[in-house]
Amino acid sequence: MNKKAKQKVVLITGGSSGIGKSVGDYLTSLGMIVYGTSRNPDNYKKTSNFELLRLDVADVDSIVSAVKAVVDQEGRVDVLINNAGAGITGPIEEIPEEEIIKNFTTNYFGPVNVIKAVLPQMRKQRSGLIINVTSIAGYMGLPYRGVYSASKAALEITTEAWRMELKQFNIQMTNVAPGDFATNIAAGRYHAPVLDGSPYKEVYGNTLKLMDDHVDNGKDPLEMAKAMYKIINSSSPRVHYKVGEFMQKFSIVLKRILPDTIYEKLIMNHYKL
Repeated sequence: MNKKAKQKVVLITGGSSGIGKSVGDYLTSLGMIVYGTSRNPDNYKKTSNFELLRLDVADVDSIVSAVKAVVDQEGRVDVLINNAGAGITGPIEEIPEEEIIKNFTTNYFGPVNVIKAVLPQMRKQRSGLIINVTSIAGYMGLPYRGVYSASKAALEITTEAWRMELKQFNIQMTNVAPGDFATNIAAGRYHAPVLDGSPYKEVYGNTLKLMDDHVDNGKDPLEMAKAMYKIINSSSPRVHYKVGEFMQKFSIVLKRILPDTIYEKLIMNHYKL
């Protein structure tokens, strides 16, 4: 085992369950010093193999406090994994504005604020790696997942710009876009209700079931953990990584080469629209 890799100090947002917990457990097992975060860490103390700090990505004060706690304890932050996120589904017309704002706060503004909190320390170190967990859904507008796709796409594009700004400080930044993984994200996401009398009722209801089936049959989150480990040990991380089923990753390639209307028909056929 690489001694340098063993000594990495890693901060993972959303580390109490799902992908974040799998990544944290895996990196801990390989000797890294891992701190996860949760809005309610006391609820998970007996289930994690690494320390959980209180952090709510919607609360800047809690972000600053969590980062300070890691720096005070370890003297540095080598890797930030921006994993905390939330799902949201529904016809865009029927999703309340406050739920759209809430989703962007969790999936976009929150990660941006966590990055801002770690950057002074990483600049002081003249080193650091920031991994933003986005989504393959962020590469395309998906029906009844439009807000989610948009929030993840925003983080993807911001990362492209931000990583160039940080190169002068020897700080690296990358995106990792997962496909469907077997996690509890479906239980935690906001579902716009299937309303009686809604013009979207039948189609949205069918699409919602299809999306839940995809998550239930998703890949093992351990695959994401192994991908993260490779990225952390890469001397020059790429701008984008995709982790998931072949067809999910291939869908991004198809979007790049097919005419827009043909690609749109493929998506609509997939969702039986």
